[in-house]
Amino acid sequence: MNKLVNYLVFAFFMCAALLVNAEQKFVKGDWDIHYIAFPATFVEPDVAKNYQLIRSKYKGIVNISVLDNQQNMKAQNAYVSGTAKNLLGQRQELTFKKVEEGNAIYFLAQFDYNDQEAFNFSVDVQRGDRTETIKFSKTFYVD
Repeated sequence: MNKLVNYLVFAFFMCAALLVNAEQKFVKGDWDIHYIAFPATFVEPDVAKNYQLIRSKYKGIVNISVLDNQQNMKAQNAYVSGTAKNLLGQRQELTFKKVEEGNAIYFLAQFDYNDQEAFNFSVDVQRGDRTETIKFSKTFYVD
């Protein structure tokens, strides 16, 4: 049963990424860095509890995954950190938690937002002595 729940969680995150934008990724050399930011209310209560995520209409989630495009898109372990900055310049540090599901590895962080609040995200992905930075923007709305 637990494996089924884990599979469904992984499938949810991947489907959410596809629904929001056909492909949200940066290619940095041999890395494909996939990203998505979405409202925490998109996550089912059981899934949120399992991953210690807070479901709130004022919380968002950033999901990052790193794949090696030279090794059949194999998931990569990394250290992920970043910030979310609104248009007023207010910054929130993003604290990422690593989630491993079978062969998949992804990193989740939560942040707070208000209705119609736009954010500029800056995320550093570090593996060994290599660090790549990705930047993206998104506006959030309260349901």
